[in-house]
Order: sequence, then C-alpha cells, then structure tokens
Amino acid sequence: MLIRLGYEIAMEFSQDTPVITALDIDPGRRADVRWERGFELFPKVAVRSFTDVHGNLRRRFVAPAGQLVIRNDLLIEDSGTPDPVLPDAPETPIADLPSNSLTYMLGSRYCETDHMSNMAWGLFGNTPTGWARVQAICDYVHERLSFGYGYARNTRTAAQAHEERVGVCRDFAHLAVALCRAMNIPARYVNGYLGDIGVPADPAPMDFNAWFEAFVDGQWHTFDARHNQPRIGRVVVARGRDATDVPMVHSFGQHLLKKFEVWTHEHDDGVRVSPTILPQDSWPAAAAA
Repeated sequence: MLIRLGYEIAMEFSQDTPVITALDIDPGRRADVRWERGFELFPKVAVRSFTDVHGNLRRRFVAPAGQLVIRNDLLIEDSGTPDPVLPDAPETPIADLPSNSLTYMLGSRYCETDHMSNMAWGLFGNTPTGWARVQAICDYVHERLSFGYGYARNTRTAAQAHEERVGVCRDFAHLAVALCRAMNIPARYVNGYLGDIGVPADPAPMDFNAWFEAFVDGQWHTFDARHNQPRIGRVVVARGRDATDVPMVHSFGQHLLKKFEVWTHEHDDGVRVSPTILPQDSWPAAAAA
C-alpha cells in the first residue's frame, strides 16, 4: 500500500533565530519512498543536515525575522500489515544487551526511573518476563491515563502523568518507557506518523504521534500504550531517550506558532502525484496563513 504523508508548519520570529528540526522520516525507510516533494523552507535559507547520536536525520538553519514556513509531502510504500505481536518473545538478559542499548535503561528528563523503580517492581515484579511484561506495562498505562488534547503540557514527566492520570500520546509513551527501564528493559521514545488506517477515523486534527520501542528477544519492537493495539502504517521520524531528544522544531529563541498541519493517510494508487495536487500548494497562501 502507499501512504501519503507530510506537514506544513508556519512560525513567526522576532529576530534571526537558529533552528534545528527533526522532521525527516527515519533513514531506514528512505528506500520505501516513491515520491517526495522534499524539505522546503519559505523564504529559502541555507540548510545543513546531520545525523544525531540516536541515528536521526536532523536539519539546522537560521530562520530570518518574520514568518517562516516549513513543509514536505511524500508517498511511501508500506507493507500494510499491523505491528507484529510476539507474545512468547523472551527477555534479553542484561549481560547480553548490546552496548548501544544501555543508554535506554537509564533515567532521562521525562522518565524518572529512580523515582518509579519501587512502584514498578511492586506492579510488575510477578508478571512473566519478556514481551508479556512489556505488554502488561502497556495495559497498565493505557488504563491508568485518560487521553485528551486538552491535557497537553510540555513539562509533564512520567511520574507526574502517573499521578495526574491524564496526558497525550507523549505522556503515555514516557510513562511506559520509564516503567520498562525500571524493570531493566531498554526502552526508547519514538515519534512519527500514524494515520487512521484500518481503524475508525479520528475527527480531531491530524498530528504527529508518539509511541515507544522496547528491546526484547535481541531486537527492538514497537509498542503503543496509548492505542494499545497493533496499528497499520507507522512511519518513524525520530527516536531518543525521551521527547527532549527529538523535538520536531527546536528554536534557540522565541517564536510564535502560526500554523501546524500534518497529514498521513492511505493513498489511492490510481491517483497521479504531481505538484499541482499537493494540499495547500500556494506558497503565498501558506505564508499568509
């Protein structure tokens, strides 16, 4: 199947401001791209690309004073199959973990493993190990937290989400990650695209999604405490210890968000892709939004 995905983000800056983005899809999916408009800025400025310590493709530039629009639009081929579920997958012994997974066992800005360790062992110490334990954590977080866009707060930590019992997708991911790490299971935060493919459409405006990956049976596997069911069409953008590592747009100075639009949906293979049919394709209109 083909998935159409992209974004258009408009921001206003009071002065020239350095910016770093994490908006490109995971390099491991580049071979699946069938068409892409490409990363674009209006007005055009010089952009440098780099790969961060977590393997994510990042871009950096200096946004000029005034309004800046960032956008991309692409088609990607996807298997169309739901997330794999391997309920009998065993836990990987700590001594056998690859060295590059060990950083994902430590506490981080939004995932206070030390604060939650005793509680985690009290809750999950008697659950079967491996995949079953991670799924038990997902079930707990899914039931513990109530989802709502009105609950969004960019300073909320995993422990605070657990106490407040509310959050958005990043809070579900942070809490699950913190609990996994407290149980000596490497876990990392993921953000990306997840459309309503194979499930009832959500009437709320589309947004980027957050979920997590846990290292079980010798490899990373996808888990989603917010939806808590296998989903079709995930496209990873970035991975990190938590949301601190992978902000979609990080500006080193104040900015005002003027527009934020994300799209991801199954694409009709019979529809020709050309710049003339891109959503909101007029640069002057976008710049004035």
